[in-house]
Amino acid sequence: MSGIEVITFGCRLNTYESEVMKAQAEKAGLNHAILVNTCAVTGEAVRQARQAIRRARRDNPHARIIVTGCAAQTEKQTFAAMAEVDAVLGNEEKLTSASYRSLPDFGVSAEEKLRVNDIMSVKATAPQMIRHIDGHVRAFIQVQNGCDHRCTFCIIPYGRGNSRSVPMGAVVDQARKLVDGGYREIVLTGVDATSYGGDLPGAPTLGLLAKTLLKQIPDIRRLRLSSIDSIEADAHLMDLIADEPRFMPHLHLSLQHGDDMILKRMKRRHLRADALRFIEDARRLRPEMSFGADMIAGFPTETEEMFENAVRLAEEAGIAHLHVFPYSPRPGTSAARMPQLDRSLVKDRAARLRATGLRLHQSHLDRMIGTRQWLLVENNGLAHTENFTLVAAPGLRPGELVPVTITGHNGKHLDMQLTAAAAA
Repeated sequence: MSGIEVITFGCRLNTYESEVMKAQAEKAGLNHAILVNTCAVTGEAVRQARQAIRRARRDNPHARIIVTGCAAQTEKQTFAAMAEVDAVLGNEEKLTSASYRSLPDFGVSAEEKLRVNDIMSVKATAPQMIRHIDGHVRAFIQVQNGCDHRCTFCIIPYGRGNSRSVPMGAVVDQARKLVDGGYREIVLTGVDATSYGGDLPGAPTLGLLAKTLLKQIPDIRRLRLSSIDSIEADAHLMDLIADEPRFMPHLHLSLQHGDDMILKRMKRRHLRADALRFIEDARRLRPEMSFGADMIAGFPTETEEMFENAVRLAEEAGIAHLHVFPYSPRPGTSAARMPQLDRSLVKDRAARLRATGLRLHQSHLDRMIGTRQWLLVENNGLAHTENFTLVAAPGLRPGELVPVTITGHNGKHLDMQLTAAAAA
C-alpha cells in the first residue's frame, strides 16, 4: 500500500478526529501507514480493534500500524505488546504532526512504542480545521472533549480527560469552512457535549453555540447535535427546538437506564422523571421530534423489576432509535467491583430490550407513512429524514436535499416517492 489509511471505531468525535489525524500524518510526511483510531466504551470494542489490527498486518505486511484513540489511551500496554503494532499514540498526541514525525523505527520494544501522556494533565482542546470528512455527506465538528463526571460504568473520562471546550469563534470558523465546501448538514459532537462552555469565559452553553452558528452562517441548512445529557439542556436549546426549523427534530439521549436505584448506582445526574419530563417538554414544543437513546441492560445489582422499569421507560418515552448495550465491566471503574450478574442473564436482558426497541421503531416507521419529508441523501443509496429516520433513496445524488412523500417501509427503512418540488 501507499499513502495513509485510517480505520475508525466508535463515536462521531472519533470520525472527526480521524480526519485531523490523517491530515497531521500527511503533513509530517508519513507514508505506507495505517492509523487505527480505537474505542474503549465496551470490551467488545477493544476486541474488535485488536482483530482489525491483526487483519491489517496480514493484508499489509510492510505498512506501519499506529494505534491510537480511547482504548490506546486506557490500555496502552495491551496494544504496545502486540507484535503487529509499530507505535501507540495517546488521544492528545494523535492530533499533532510532531507525533508522526517522531515515530520509532520498526523492531523497537513495547516501551519504546509508546507515545501516551497523562490525559488528565490536558487543560485545553486546540481548534482543529478540516475541509472534508471522507465518506460522509454530513460534517462533524468537535466542540468539546473529555468529561468531568464519573459514571460508575464508564472508562471514557480516563481516555479523554476532563471536560474542555473549543472556543465559540473557532467552531464558527470551522463550520463556515465546511459549509463553503458544500456540506448541507453540520453535526456538533463531543464526549459530554451539553457541558460545552463551562470552562470558557462567560460560560456559553451548547444551545447558545448552536444559535450563534445558525445566526452567523445562514447557509447551514441542517444542524444536529450528537448524544446529549438531557439534564444539562439549557433554555437556548429549548428555544431552538421550538422556533428554529434548521435545527433538526431529533435528539439522541444518554439515558442509560430507567430505574431510579440503578441510575443512582450508575452515578447518573438524572432520574426517570427527569428524562420523561424533558422528552414531554421537547415534544410539546416540536411534535415531530424523535428520540434516540443509549441504554444498558444487565447493570450490576439489576433485578428483574429494575430491568422492567428500563423497558417501560423506553415505551413511555416512545424511543424511536434505541441503542442497547449489554453491560460490559471495564477494569478501573467502580461498577466492575459491584456484584455482577451472570453473563447469560445480561445477554438475555439485552436481547429483550432490543426487541422492545425494534417494536418501538416499527411503530415510528408506521407513523411516518404519508408524511412529507426532506431527505439528505447518503453515499449508499439511503437517506435520512429531518428526524433521522432512514429512507431508501436509490438513484439520488449523494449530498442532495430532496423533498419526498413517505409511502411505506420494510421494517428497517422507509420507502418514498419524489414530490413535484425541485430538489434543493
